[in-house]
Amino acid sequence: MPTFLKSFAGRRVLITGHTGFKGSWLSEWLIGLGAQVWGFSLPPTTKPALFRQLGLADRLSHTVGDLRDADAIARVLAAARPDYVFHLAAQPIVRTAHSNPAETWATNVMGTVNLLEGLRRLKHPCAAVIVTTDKVYRSSPNARSEDHPVGANDPYGGSKAAVEIAVESWRQAYFPVPSARGRGFPRVAIATARSGNVIGGGDWARDRLIPDCIRALLRGEPIDVRNPLAVRPWQHVLDPLAGYLILGAELRDTLEDRRIGKLSELSGAFNFGPAAADHHSVREVVAEVLKRWPGRWRKVQKRRDPPETGVLRLDAKKAHRLLGWRPRWKFAQALDHTVSWYQYASSPSRALEKTLRQLAEYTSS
Repeated sequence: MPTFLKSFAGRRVLITGHTGFKGSWLSEWLIGLGAQVWGFSLPPTTKPALFRQLGLADRLSHTVGDLRDADAIARVLAAARPDYVFHLAAQPIVRTAHSNPAETWATNVMGTVNLLEGLRRLKHPCAAVIVTTDKVYRSSPNARSEDHPVGANDPYGGSKAAVEIAVESWRQAYFPVPSARGRGFPRVAIATARSGNVIGGGDWARDRLIPDCIRALLRGEPIDVRNPLAVRPWQHVLDPLAGYLILGAELRDTLEDRRIGKLSELSGAFNFGPAAADHHSVREVVAEVLKRWPGRWRKVQKRRDPPETGVLRLDAKKAHRLLGWRPRWKFAQALDHTVSWYQYASSPSRALEKTLRQLAEYTSS
């Protein structure tokens, strides 16, 4: 952990989607590491929003923009001149994608293509981590590894699978790894990151399990649960973010050292998920929340619920082997930190205090 944390001090970092839940945590972490952070995103879409709770707009270079605007992306890349790009911006809600598939695809797929085109014009070395999702994989009862076929039967997963295909095609066409040392070495190194279901303090999105739990508990109402038996790879948000940072640092190092073999290994997809024992059902997650915040839940079925995968497991052995990354907080710890964040962070100052405290605890654990 300490090795990769030193990689970002004084570096220029562009985060797309910095106003979202994961983007806000990543922005706060990088600011603390001494990075010069630029952000490109739409305004926060929730009230409250972690981005506003942490007061991030005044502590980084904050640009409001739409991924579908190629010129706007080109301008922020030219201004930031990034050493690193972390692409998190997306339409991330499965149910929203089911209702608005065309808009989801325009944002997720063409927005990423616009970013790739901007990266193609860079004249300096840059490491780019493109974040997708574990839902890019075709259905399987087994844990998905990176060589599992990409595909999907829903608009959200399909859009992210299409992102994976776009990234791979741009990498092969415009950022190829050379066959001989020092000859035609690419300026930009790109990898994709597929994480499991993330939880953590400050997520206020609708149609996500933990925020829905917290809103119901705050109102003193039962928690509505649609699919209690669905199994997902739950993990605290800091675990995949650590994976993104390690991957970005390794990509950048390979560019600077011009290591062809290492770049070939890293220029692909990486899963970031919990240990096999920490894949749990929705019902188990809700039960753990209620141990820490008393209340009750009920099963509901809405008429227009889109179909969902029953069991989704993720295999992260590649990240263990090539990056030395492993999840640090187990399931119970992740729930402890998540629920305690919401219980404590009743004001912006307390939200920032709790966030910084959890970052410090994570990096020293």
